[in-house]
Amino acid sequence: MSDSIAVLDPFVRGIAAGAMAATSMGVWRSGVSMRARIATVLLGFSTIAWLVTESWTLWAALGHLNVLAAIAYPVGGVFWLFIATLFEDRPVTPLTLLPAAALLVLGLAMGMAPQAASGLLWAAFNLASGLFAVHAGYMVVRGWRGDLLEGRRRLRGLLFGLVAAFVVGQVTISFLSRLDPAGPWRLFMIGRPYGGAMLAALILAGAVLFLQARPEVFGAPRRGEPAIDPRTEAADRLLIGKLDAFLEAEGWRREGLSIGTLAADLQVPEHRLRRLINTRLGHRNFADFLNVSRIAAAKARLGDPREARTTVAAIAFDLGYGSLGPFNRSFRAATGVTPTDYRRAALSEASPELNEAG
Repeated sequence: MSDSIAVLDPFVRGIAAGAMAATSMGVWRSGVSMRARIATVLLGFSTIAWLVTESWTLWAALGHLNVLAAIAYPVGGVFWLFIATLFEDRPVTPLTLLPAAALLVLGLAMGMAPQAASGLLWAAFNLASGLFAVHAGYMVVRGWRGDLLEGRRRLRGLLFGLVAAFVVGQVTISFLSRLDPAGPWRLFMIGRPYGGAMLAALILAGAVLFLQARPEVFGAPRRGEPAIDPRTEAADRLLIGKLDAFLEAEGWRREGLSIGTLAADLQVPEHRLRRLINTRLGHRNFADFLNVSRIAAAKARLGDPREARTTVAAIAFDLGYGSLGPFNRSFRAATGVTPTDYRRAALSEASPELNEAG
């Protein structure tokens, strides 16, 4: 590696850190949701610390501050949190903060453990980071088809799939370097100029996209957006009538229903159905649109004494959910309580002597 590249490395990292800080500040001062602001700022701090601590030159110049290492350790978990809040609209809770907390604990333990145990903790830390990145990439892909925000849909493959791949690649390179410290892959580690330049390029791309906290990515959709063309307005009213008929016929019960399938059933272009559900009905993703009907039906059945012996899982499957997990998350997001707690309270009020069935 040439001396000129090594000399440029701190400057490249400094530019990337500045871009990350500016992006975080821009999002924090914007009007986007609090969960988006918290996740973005946490990712900003952790990524900047990661950039610095992985550079031997910069970290040595700062006196190897332990606090920077502690801020850098959770970067993989904070990235997972950012993806979960941005693409799956999950709130920032102790549960969604758990991946970052786990990496922080592993990182601190790795730094304080005796040499005999530090190797195992290092492996556990990097493996956990890789798994969180893989799952983040899975979340990026999983919701792509049902995402109704066009700006956010484009970002899935354009940027964050690449970021998840970069993190997985870094973890893989770390393990390969333990096996063969002289291998050519070491040049692309985050601590080396090439790896740092790759991360800097991703950060700068993100800064361009997020510095203004674009509403089509972060913001809530505009409900009831008026159509300028009267013909478009009439066509939208016709399509809304078809959607109402679909809801009344309980088409939302169909398991695995996608927006593409519904568009084919209604004989309308998929992009037009996306726009209408987002801008006219106010839903950020297709699952939210279905959940309005599904959660209402779930609340009615959970509060019905005649359904007291029907399991929560059976109700979830009957309402179109493929598994219990998504139903529990959707129900809690809509009501603030779990299905079991909701049933217990509803049945206790209706029939105090009745024991609910979980």
